[in-house]
Amino acid sequence: MNAVLEEVTERLRERSRASRAAYLARLDAAAEEAMERGPARGALGCANLAHGFAASPEADKRDLRGLSKPGVAIVTSYNDMLSAHQPYETYPPVLKRAVRAAGGVAQVAGGVPAMCDGITQGRAGMQLSLYSREVIAMATAIALSHDMFDSALMLGVCDKIVPGLLIGALHFGHLPAVFVPAGPMTSGLPNKVKARARQAFAEGRIGREEMLDAEAKSYHSPGTCTFYGTANSNQVLVEVMGLHLPGATFVNPRTELRTALTEAAGRRAVEITAHGAEYTPVGRVVDEKAIANAVVALLATGGSTNHTLHLVAIAAAAGIELQWDDFAALSKVVPLLTRMYPNGQADVNHFQAAGGMQVLIGDLLDAGLLHRDVLTVAGRGLDHYRSAPVLKEDVGLVWEERTEPSSDPDVLRPVSDPFSADGGIHMLEGNLGRAVSKVSAVKPEHLVIEAPAKVFDDQAELLRAFEAGELDGQDFVAVIRYQGPSANGMPELHKLTPPLAVLLDRGQRVAIVTDGRMSGASGKVPAAIHLSPEAAHGGPIALVRDGDPIRLDSAAGTLSLLVPEEELARRTPEGAPPSDAEWIGTGRELFAAFRRSAAPAERGAGIFPLNGAFATATAAGAAR
Repeated sequence: MNAVLEEVTERLRERSRASRAAYLARLDAAAEEAMERGPARGALGCANLAHGFAASPEADKRDLRGLSKPGVAIVTSYNDMLSAHQPYETYPPVLKRAVRAAGGVAQVAGGVPAMCDGITQGRAGMQLSLYSREVIAMATAIALSHDMFDSALMLGVCDKIVPGLLIGALHFGHLPAVFVPAGPMTSGLPNKVKARARQAFAEGRIGREEMLDAEAKSYHSPGTCTFYGTANSNQVLVEVMGLHLPGATFVNPRTELRTALTEAAGRRAVEITAHGAEYTPVGRVVDEKAIANAVVALLATGGSTNHTLHLVAIAAAAGIELQWDDFAALSKVVPLLTRMYPNGQADVNHFQAAGGMQVLIGDLLDAGLLHRDVLTVAGRGLDHYRSAPVLKEDVGLVWEERTEPSSDPDVLRPVSDPFSADGGIHMLEGNLGRAVSKVSAVKPEHLVIEAPAKVFDDQAELLRAFEAGELDGQDFVAVIRYQGPSANGMPELHKLTPPLAVLLDRGQRVAIVTDGRMSGASGKVPAAIHLSPEAAHGGPIALVRDGDPIRLDSAAGTLSLLVPEEELARRTPEGAPPSDAEWIGTGRELFAAFRRSAAPAERGAGIFPLNGAFATATAAGAAR
């Protein structure tokens, strides 16, 4: 076992000892009650239970009246606007049949919202995106709160949806939870061509119809977008944490194998309840080792920077205090093993064809970079995840261990021959605060920049400056502030990537410093994001003036405002977040309380205290 991985995991245990113990005490008490009582609905009164099965088919009514078969909740994020979630329309009947065949009875317990960051980029709705994670967690809790269920099937794929579902599930930590993916759409327009079209559109060299045609060829069918952003990072991390069935992550929708895996998930949700021989509560699956494994997988694949927020919040929901320092420590020893867009030209289908999760997990296990002895929904031990699902004509779905190495070293490499020696995400620190930098897609010559600041209090201001030619022919660091969780919901600023990439390609040296987010598709422009403390909390970013020299050194992990301390001491903050009266429209006014209670980015940017972890920091944020 890698020594740094062991050290980080032990620090997690020590740091989280009290909050994790309190969490497990609640879990164990609920688990003991479940094992003694039988199916959860047995505790309901007659009127309560009658409400719970009133609309069920007759066969399900009989089973729900009785107390021998476990109840399985289906919590779904289905909608037919999102390509990633549209396949879930057909999942409930498939899962219900599979659960019945395994000796249980399944019901759709509730739905959760699922917004698309791809649609809302650059729009007011994007300011609700991060808050939606908390809404999803609460909606999951409502779905599971009826005391009808002994395990859960979680249907979600993208961005905030999987973290929200998992946070909600962890508040019912005694219940097993199997996450059921929908899979990526087949490959469309090559990512290199799409990126080139976006830059051409930003420069005005192609029009809207030509740009829309390129985008439509990229996003063309049901399934997850194929680039390696937050949605597909979610899927990688959930599999490495042992919450998917092995190999379920990147199987395309509408295939026989996808259907077989969905059916298998339904059966497994019955087999691992408290009333069987393989009880697997989700709160025990998500432990310190699983959290450390997830960070390793994020770094090894150059995954989404959004997970420096989400993993912190997920861990806290299980009573575990994950810190940015843990990401930084592991990043120094975890090599980058994949090249998927925006870190390369391949997409997740190419990664799957090269060997996918089984090759990645197997190689990291052999290198001592993943904890092997963990609990998963497939059984004890991460070695289960070396095996890939296969459909055989006579026997159906089986799992076969993959022993071959990657078939495409341009996409997936072993630890012995990585794309780079350290992980794709670096932590930065300096007199501006702490920030995150995704370096896996950035050229080495762009990792260090020292240039004058150009300060903007809104991304629209920067876009207008670009369109007016005011940014041409000069090096600069774009400072976009008042974009943090307490300012306006911490929207992704991905719309800034194409215009700044145009300037980068022209030979200008440019970078971004922001207390906002840039998403898993941040691309080749060097960026220091998630800057904490944010401007709305009086962070030093609010003191930056146009022309101030800034040095961003992603290689050394530093971010410095090169202004004398005595000069900074004389300054007062400039700019301000929108007031409640200004922050209206697109439903934003409904979330004013979220702005007031949001925790700092490095604490996960959540809005409620989670099982004791970070309770003090969250309370301090609420007091502000």
